[in-house]
Amino acid sequence: MKDGVNGVALGVCIFFFVAVTVLGFLAARWRRAENALHLDEWGLGGRSFGTWITWFLLGGDLYTAYTFVAVPAAIYGAGASGFFAVPYTIIVYPLVFLFLPRLWSVSHRHGYVTSSDFIRGRFGSKSLSVAMALTGIVATMPYIALQLVGIQAVLDVMGVGGGDSANWFLKDLPLLIAFGVLAAYTYSSGLRAPALIAFVKDALIYIVIVVAIIYIPYKLGGFGHIFDKADAAYQVTNPATGKHRGALVPAPQAQWAYATLALGSAMALFLYPHSVTAVLSGRSRNTIRRNTTILPLYSLMLGLLAMLGFMAIADGVGKGVKGYNAQLAIPQLFENLFPSWFTGVAFAAIAIGALVPAAIMSIAAANLFTRNIYKDLFKPDATPEQETRVSKAVSLVVKVGALVFVLSMDKTVAINFQLLGGIWILQTVPAVVGGLFTRWFHRWALLGGWAAGMAYGTWKAYQQSSPTQGHFGGSSADIPGLGRLGYIGLTAFVLNIGLAVVLTLVLKAVKAPEGVDETSAADYTVESEETAVGGAAGEPGVSPGLPEPAGA
Repeated sequence: MKDGVNGVALGVCIFFFVAVTVLGFLAARWRRAENALHLDEWGLGGRSFGTWITWFLLGGDLYTAYTFVAVPAAIYGAGASGFFAVPYTIIVYPLVFLFLPRLWSVSHRHGYVTSSDFIRGRFGSKSLSVAMALTGIVATMPYIALQLVGIQAVLDVMGVGGGDSANWFLKDLPLLIAFGVLAAYTYSSGLRAPALIAFVKDALIYIVIVVAIIYIPYKLGGFGHIFDKADAAYQVTNPATGKHRGALVPAPQAQWAYATLALGSAMALFLYPHSVTAVLSGRSRNTIRRNTTILPLYSLMLGLLAMLGFMAIADGVGKGVKGYNAQLAIPQLFENLFPSWFTGVAFAAIAIGALVPAAIMSIAAANLFTRNIYKDLFKPDATPEQETRVSKAVSLVVKVGALVFVLSMDKTVAINFQLLGGIWILQTVPAVVGGLFTRWFHRWALLGGWAAGMAYGTWKAYQQSSPTQGHFGGSSADIPGLGRLGYIGLTAFVLNIGLAVVLTLVLKAVKAPEGVDETSAADYTVESEETAVGGAAGEPGVSPGLPEPAGA
């Protein structure tokens, strides 16, 4: 580990940070429409992004700085079980190919900005819509915080901020500056800022991964040597638990937990608010179809990225350091083995990789609050201009909340709450995905199933603990009646859907009012912007008066 500030790496990182900041502010003029104060413009980029822009935007949205840091850190700390992220990002695309085009079509037809807009329109239930919106907002907050944790890890390794400085302001000043810049250009440019910056972010990450996967094995003596060193390290017994650190192959008793975690994570990924926001910004149904076929290229990158965890072990990163933070392993590996100038490029990729998803997440959470809480509950007659102003303000509040989370709490708390967020988001599947294919479920039954899944998932996650993390220390637990470890979110989902089916049968039998469905079968097959007429949610067929979107 190098002492002091790595001036060259810091200089290169600052250069790229300044460059993307300029891009972020210039994005306000990129494809700018006359009606810039419409939420479709600020929050969805005018719904005008073509295949390649959407591909970069979704890639920048889903493959975050935390992915860059945490996936290989999981391999570094626990072995092959950390690879669950690779199969789940492969499984997810056939699943979303079935429902994302339908969500895009009906949302474009009715002017829905969020998935909760769709829930309200499909089931005629503000209660269910608000429940889905609150779930999305709460699940997104720690996810934003983890992007800032990724930036903080880079700053710590470069010797800037963090550390043991007694002055909290000077210690966190670089992170405060990065946060301020992010907040400013997101407020100014909306979704266009992360869409434009995503090009730089993804290019940098692909360059770093390609170089790392060739250069680092060469420096460390080849992949055979790397795997041998990793295997030896995993055989060391942890004195605190009496167990091995990890394994190159998951033990038989851990394989069910691995499989269910991968499947549950795949089911939840595209229901996060930021994923839905990026999807609805596409200009046509075919844009979404094409992206589900080419986005798996990022899964290839993720597989290579995970290998860095083995390389960090082979390099001896953190060896012998009591209480070493595994989240620093990959930034430290880069600093140990790369020339300082390329270390700066790698650190810039991680930092920019945090800015893009953090911006989209804050916009998505703000859209949920504005459309499904502020407008639905407090100001039903809000104009598009008022909606946009509220969303801009709330996007700042969300970022401040995430920043306070990072600065005031243990980082493991943010990580654990992000795992809990995945369990929560999975409970929105019956309403959102089920609603895209059938109106059979009763709105009150869906609300009851959601409440049961949320309560059970939160309770079981709370029961999980570890010596270092306390409660919410994991995402797997024994399955009732089976005893095998499984993903809590998937078990809660089974309870959710089972209860929704039973309650639907009961409510239909007593002829409980089902609410009004404002959609029609044809709305789910709208093909392009030429056949979609848009409009405010609840006002099908009313054009918002937006200009024709430009091509990508």
